[in-house]
Amino acid sequence: MTTVKPSLELLRSLTDEHVLRELMQARRLTRADLATRSGLSKPTVGESVRRLAEAGLVVDTGERTPGGRGRGRVGSYYALADTAGTALAISIAPDGVVVERIDAHGDVLGRTRHDISRPARAEQVASALRAAAAQARESAGGAIRLAVVSAADPVERASGRLVRLPDAPFLLGELDPVDVLASQVGGPVIVDNDVNWAAQAERDNDPTRLSDFAYVFLGEGLGCAVVSDGEVRRGHTGLAGEIAHLVTIGPHGQATRFIDVFADLGLRRAGTTAIDVDRVRQTATATRETLGHAVSGVLAAIVALTDPRLVIVGGPWGSHPAVLDAITTAFAQMPRHTEIRPALLTDEPSLTGARAEALKRLRSTIVALPQRTAPR
Repeated sequence: MTTVKPSLELLRSLTDEHVLRELMQARRLTRADLATRSGLSKPTVGESVRRLAEAGLVVDTGERTPGGRGRGRVGSYYALADTAGTALAISIAPDGVVVERIDAHGDVLGRTRHDISRPARAEQVASALRAAAAQARESAGGAIRLAVVSAADPVERASGRLVRLPDAPFLLGELDPVDVLASQVGGPVIVDNDVNWAAQAERDNDPTRLSDFAYVFLGEGLGCAVVSDGEVRRGHTGLAGEIAHLVTIGPHGQATRFIDVFADLGLRRAGTTAIDVDRVRQTATATRETLGHAVSGVLAAIVALTDPRLVIVGGPWGSHPAVLDAITTAFAQMPRHTEIRPALLTDEPSLTGARAEALKRLRSTIVALPQRTAPR
């Protein structure tokens, strides 16, 4: 059998990837450090550092190891160049637009926030998004390679456009974040629903390495993300997990749409279908049994269709102790149920998920840059 040897170009590409990823983790390293950490020879690492410096991705920091008098040769410290680029992690939510700019180390270089009024209009949100992204762009040097957007609305999978569904509590009209950010971002703009990003953040931060669960978000809006075999299942068009219209148990034991339960209980914001989170918390003791039965009916449908190992309940009022206890009690009476627990992440879980995705994609993009700029 003839053994096919990898090409020189492939070997160089793999070496460059090792060097770049080590510098993403350790920030500054000498060539000797890089050789030790990567398991590559010093000459191989030296050639890689030279190539990456010529490509503008690695720089000599000007710092030196002590060296001399029996301590070996003086070594130069290398680091990622600012020109390697950054990424944007963005949250579009009812309380405003937040844009963070992050580098390949995972550091947040800048954070910009623009409030929006209620009820929000697509034009107003687009203006706030454009302004926040422009400010983030000015906050640091280097190209913006990509953006990852978390949106508190249904998102069309193919285009990244926000979709208006009946009784959607947030945007009135459609918004196209990909188009809005085109002039600010030099690469792809990835858009997904906020509940999907929150579920990914929960998956990544769980010490038991969760791979099969349902994440139910209970806030101003209602949503669900199903994670199976470690991946969020978005459905054909991206609208999987829209639970507002599931039929469940109403305040008087009747069958009703989940979203209508809150209208019957007087728990909506005036003039909208958005749930009044403060009022839900204030009346949690009085309405706990009704809410518990309504949510448990939704959970029963989720469990029957997706068979998760457990159900995680998050959101501003979903994690309220009285509400969560009522949900657990009511769900235990269902013919088929599973473990329920509150979300681990309560501070910006959706932005946390989007930020992690932006970092992963930015690193992969930077690793691929030498291949694009290599002479043919």
